[in-house]
This record gives sequence, structure tokens and C-alpha cells, in this order.
Amino acid sequence: MTQQASSHNLNSFSRDDLLSLYREMLLIRRFEEKSAEMYALAKIAGFLHLYIGQEAVAVGCLSALQPDDYTISAYRDHGHCLARGSNPKAVMAELFGKATGLCKGKGGSMHLIDVERKFMGGYAIVGGHLPLAVGLAFAARY
Repeated sequence: MTQQASSHNLNSFSRDDLLSLYREMLLIRRFEEKSAEMYALAKIAGFLHLYIGQEAVAVGCLSALQPDDYTISAYRDHGHCLARGSNPKAVMAELFGKATGLCKGKGGSMHLIDVERKFMGGYAIVGGHLPLAVGLAFAARY
């Protein structure tokens, strides 16, 4: 059984809804700008793949999900994690390698996970997240 995605136009969103989506996009942009600044100062170790310029994709797609829907991402995962509702301070702490981070500072930029929000991670290997996503979908169905 397949479901057809509903189509929305701009008029189907209230002003408050649109402002909320804009605020989420702005949060991701500012988060990424601060991350880039800290990386340039060598405060963040390892690699840093920014999501600047793609904020609307994460916010638009993830705003259509239900709270019990799983999300999985690739190595540019900050935007997806934030759009899923993860605490920006915990995400930033993870980038800094701090124990207060989402993964206790062990995952870093490309391996964010927030199980509480069903954000099941960003994975650094291109395409490496696809078998995991299929497994999540299979487990959710059966």
C-alpha cells in the first residue's frame, strides 16, 4: 500500500507556521556560522562539513515528519539533527568533544545521534547510511 504525499502551497501555512520554519532555518545558519568560526580557531577538531545554504531542505523535509518517524543522515548532519529538534547546545558540545554532547563527545561532527528524537545518526561514509536506513524501515514495519 502506498500513500501519496500531499501537496501544499504557501497559502496553506499560517504566518506563525512560516515564521517558525524561518526561525529553524536561521538557527541552523547561525549554528553553522559559529561552528565554522570555532573550527577556524582550532576549537573543533577533526572534520567539519557545514550545512550552510541547505537549511530549507532540512527544515522543509523534516517538518513533514511525525515525532515517531526515524531520521538518518550522511556526513552533513548538523542541519538535520537541529531540524529534528535536538538541543543546539548539546550538538555544539558534541562538536567540541565535551561530555555534555549528544554522544558524550565521542561522535563529533559527522556522527551525531539523538535517539530521543529518533535521529539515528549521521554517517561519514557516502552511502553508508543507506543499509541502516533500510534496516530501520524494515524494523519499523515488522
